[in-house]
Amino acid sequence: MTQAQRRYAFQHGGLDRADEWRGDAAALAGRWANARVLVLDADGQAHGSGDPEVLRFPVGADLSTDLPAEAVFLGKGDDGGAWFALPALARPEVPVEAIDLRTAATTWPAFEASVFAQARALLHWRERNRFCGGCGAALEARRGGHMLFCPGCAIEHYPRTDPAIIVAVSDGERLLLGRQASWPEGRWSVLAGFLEPGESLEQAVAREVLEEAGVRIRAAHYAASQPWPFPSALMVGFRADADPQAARAGDELEAAKWFSAPELRELTASGAMQISPRLSISRWLIDDWLSDR
Repeated sequence: MTQAQRRYAFQHGGLDRADEWRGDAAALAGRWANARVLVLDADGQAHGSGDPEVLRFPVGADLSTDLPAEAVFLGKGDDGGAWFALPALARPEVPVEAIDLRTAATTWPAFEASVFAQARALLHWRERNRFCGGCGAALEARRGGHMLFCPGCAIEHYPRTDPAIIVAVSDGERLLLGRQASWPEGRWSVLAGFLEPGESLEQAVAREVLEEAGVRIRAAHYAASQPWPFPSALMVGFRADADPQAARAGDELEAAKWFSAPELRELTASGAMQISPRLSISRWLIDDWLSDR
């Protein structure tokens, strides 16, 4: 399946991130008055209103005449204009109508949803990294907000992305799915988990599948990836092959089970089973497996 055929969220190329602009603070300040700005509240919701098909971002000049210290440069659009993200607390007079990222991912155009995802991940990182982990000094934002500098010990802090694997495991005839006790009744998904230190992606796939479902895989193949800014993960999707064997739930799952393609189609069509929403790579991996059968 080609990239163009994928239908999960945050696959749009988004903005030109314009790394060459980040080091020029004066130039960024000069671009603020005509910039586009995405304002996010403490819950990561975007403020604004309007039709989902229309750009929802207020103009920078409507927020402030000077570039706020809290603003993060996101990149430049096709028209060459700058885009920023701003925490709502920096401008409390901004209208409070808001939309969450999951809703935007399914209702906004792909470009705007991609910019929202970028903004949410960056502002979440900034909010939770105010002081240096080395000496405890307050950090200073530099490079358009993409680097936090410690004036006490000169350590440079950069945005964090947490890699996680997500995998469709098949024994040739069946797909392995699991469910967590906290999920809605009838909800199932492919297996996923975060990488551990010193571990390759392929090692993480084998470990997570064994830990969560007691299944040993023979091989794993990269399929696709998806940024998952809830708050800062990168989901790296795999397809994996396994010999027919019993599945059993590990500590993190309530149940793990093999499903044939006819079973999956019948259960989802009847409403007896819920699978991951279409905004996620999890759903794409399931649909991709079914499409071959």
